[in-house]
Formats: sequence, structure tokens, C-alpha cells
Amino acid sequence: MMKFLKTIFSIEKKPKKGLLPLEWIVMIYLIITLLATLLLSSKLPHADQMIWGRVRIVVITAALWLVYRLLPCRFTRFVRITTQMGFLAWWYPDTYELNRILPNLDHIFAQWEQQLFGYQPALVFAEHWPSPIVSELFDMGYAAYFPMIAVVGCYYFGWRYNEFERCTFILMASFLIYYVIFIIVPVVGPTFYYKAVGVKKIAAGIFPSMHDYFNYHQECLPSPGYTDGVFYQLVEDAKSTGERPTAAFPSSHIGISTIMMWLIVHARQWKLLLVLLPLYLFLCCATVYIQAHYLIDAIAGFITGTLFYFVLLYATRSMKSR
Repeated sequence: MMKFLKTIFSIEKKPKKGLLPLEWIVMIYLIITLLATLLLSSKLPHADQMIWGRVRIVVITAALWLVYRLLPCRFTRFVRITTQMGFLAWWYPDTYELNRILPNLDHIFAQWEQQLFGYQPALVFAEHWPSPIVSELFDMGYAAYFPMIAVVGCYYFGWRYNEFERCTFILMASFLIYYVIFIIVPVVGPTFYYKAVGVKKIAAGIFPSMHDYFNYHQECLPSPGYTDGVFYQLVEDAKSTGERPTAAFPSSHIGISTIMMWLIVHARQWKLLLVLLPLYLFLCCATVYIQAHYLIDAIAGFITGTLFYFVLLYATRSMKSR
């Protein structure tokens, strides 16, 4: 333990002078969305909060850069990176503020779902698998999403530090690419759309356009499954505190967790893969089971996650942490 602490607090011989690649990608996203916010400020109900939120992120980024320059070590670099990843919780609802001014597209996605499968998988999945055990396993996988990100990130920091910066850059860049898609493709997912339309109409194959309905309404269905389950309650609590009618297509939960699986394979950490793979599979099933996503969202999440991983891995082959 003492050796580890000495390592992470040892002063780097060649500290990085500028922003980290992960910070650069955040700043690029920040500038793009800031310009969009300024241009659309008259249509955005919380434009001032969005602008000042971005100013705060810039100030915090600069402050952490200064701390690192004063004490350049692995620990301060770790704080810089994890702070930016922590801001994802702020950036996520921000996508709703931008995409809510666009016409909702759920009626199109629900129709595609019906044409492809002949029914709505998100509507019947839980009905065909009502078992409390199945429900809790799926909810456990869904609840494990952020802990899985922490485990993979900490593994790279502790055991593959020379690739830690690249690992976190791939994750952050992928998150922000998904957020851009969420802004320009306003799909809220079954839990919001089914609630707005009515489950009976959805079951009858009626998928009306909601136009700007979700600009003023954020009600969603309670998740199906075993309502007395521990993990069910965790998922419901998370929905009630941070969920917004946004970010359904593609499923970033599946996309990011797919990237994590590839990162573990890249590290050839087979024991860790065996531990996390069941949670990953449960999470993939849960996205449709709890009606957070259409099945086509889930499929698109797997495809885009794999695509983002290999494209970003190739783009960052020359990136080496110091």
C-alpha cells in the first residue's frame, strides 16, 4: 500500500503542460453546445443556467490544471480525469434542454419497431418474464453501469497506467458523441412515449406523433418487474432523480458498457471479464425490460459502441500517458 501511495504521489519528471486529450474533447463539446445555446437562447427556457454551467466547468478545469502544474503526479492527473467524467452527470440532462426544441421522433421509432418485430418488445418482455429473479438480475445489471465504469477505469489506473489516459479518453469521447446524437435525434424511449400515448393504444399499434409534448411533460411509466426488489428500487430511485425524456437512441448504456468489455479484452484481463460479462448481459437485457429503450436502440447501442471503440482506439494509438 505504501509503495502504491508513493507511486501515485511521486512528482512526474516531464509533466504535461497543456490540456489532456480528454479535456480537449470536453472543451470542443462545450464550445459547440455553447454556440448552439447562444443561437437558440430565445427558445431555451434555461439558457442562462446552461451558459453559466459551462463557465463553471471551464473554471474548474483551469483550477485543476493549475493544481496539477503545482503538484504534477499521478494523483492530480487522476483527479483531473475523473472530475471531467463526473461532469457527465451534468451534461446528460443538458441534452434534453437542447433537443426539446426539436419535434419528437418516437412515433417513427415505435413504428420501425413494430414493422421489424411485429410487436413492441419493450411492452411484452417483462410480461413474458415476470419472475422476481429475472427482474432483479436485470435490474442488478442496470444498476451496475456506473460501478462497472469505475472498476474498468480504476483497473487501468492501477495496473495499466500507461494506457489509463487512452482508456478514459475513449470512454469520454464516446459519451460525448452519444450526447451529440441525443441532441439531434430527439427520442425519449418507451417509458416516456408509452406513458404519453397510453399503453392500450401502443398495444393496438397506434403511434401518434407527440410533436413538442415532451417539452412540457416528463412523466414516465414505473418500471415493470419485481417492485419489492432491492435492485428494482435502486433503478427507480435513479430514474426519479436524474432521468429526462432524452437519450434513447442509441442506447448509451449498452454502447458504453460494450466499449468497457472491449477495453477488458484489450487488456486481456480474462478474470475481470468473467466477473463483469454477466452484469453486461443483464444490463443489455434490462434496457428493454425496464422500458428505457426500444430494441432497435439496444441493437444500435451495441453496433455504435463497437464502432466507436475501434475508431477511437485507432485514433489514439500514438497517445501515451507520461
